[in-house]
Amino acid sequence: MTQAADQFRQEFIAFAIKKEVLKFGEFKTKAGRLSPYFFNAGLFNDGESLMKLGEFYAQAIQNSGIEFDMLFGPAYKGITLVASIAIAFAKIGHNLPYAYNRKEAKDHGEGGVIVGTPLKGRVLIIDDVISAGTSVRESVTLIRNHGATACGVAIAIDRQEKGLGELSAVQEVVKSNQIPVCAIANLKDLLAFLEKNQDLAQNLHAVEQYRLQYGVI
Repeated sequence: MTQAADQFRQEFIAFAIKKEVLKFGEFKTKAGRLSPYFFNAGLFNDGESLMKLGEFYAQAIQNSGIEFDMLFGPAYKGITLVASIAIAFAKIGHNLPYAYNRKEAKDHGEGGVIVGTPLKGRVLIIDDVISAGTSVRESVTLIRNHGATACGVAIAIDRQEKGLGELSAVQEVVKSNQIPVCAIANLKDLLAFLEKNQDLAQNLHAVEQYRLQYGVI
């Protein structure tokens, strides 16, 4: 990892903590684990923070080298994420089409479950985190059913912890769907941030212990 890329990830961690999107304490995950930290992208809930979030995603996607033709955000969190990322790309000269889905098919007007650009070509899925991989599997199936190809997934943070087996939830998605996953930052970046920030250093031990128990680093 280059110094610039490392700095970019550290800036995102700082941004998420400042917006209280990334919090420390004791939180129960979907897997039933007690985690010492929690990331809730839904708390990027004003124009400025959503704009910055889209820019972080766009840079991470560019850094990943994943080739794609359009963006797709699964309902509901993915809707605002995908729109903000499309805007961020447009600001740097890449006008990308995007789409999202409805939870229930609309039976009037234009109908269907897809809103925005029709799914076609190589589609990059946008999500906040990957827990069990359910959202990704559903998105991959939806994209295939519309004659397009899911070419990758972009998420905000990779927790780098075990999924159903010894692989991480992200590694399971990569293996089962045969597509790459890129993240703005991961657990390793979070640990590096805590090591350098005395105000938050009291959380370092708990996060390290959690990684030892559930991590795949």
